[in-house]
Amino acid sequence: MSSDIFTLIAEPNRRAILDVLRTGPATVGQLVERLSLPQPTVSKHLRVLRENHVVQATVDAQTRIYRLDALPLSELDTWLQPYRRLWDRSFIRLADHLDQHDHTPDEENR
Repeated sequence: MSSDIFTLIAEPNRRAILDVLRTGPATVGQLVERLSLPQPTVSKHLRVLRENHVVQATVDAQTRIYRLDALPLSELDTWLQPYRRLWDRSFIRLADHLDQHDHTPDEENR
């Protein structure tokens, strides 16, 4: 099964798993504990993330350790790029506006 990255991260539990894995590798048990989700739910979403190559699993004895593979998320970064430019321009205009008001004497305080 392969989903586009937008569909994949639309599910809140998957985003929560990715947020935890962003901080470092984790086992299913650790994810269950940190997210307060049932183990079957975590396992189901890990399977989907693994099938879509966003998460990798390695086996250490009897334990699977899951790690984030951020490369597939680059599609999101590419899509967001024009919006970042828009936000940057808005922040620059806001900073310019605030600078103008900081340098204008306040008539009421005289």
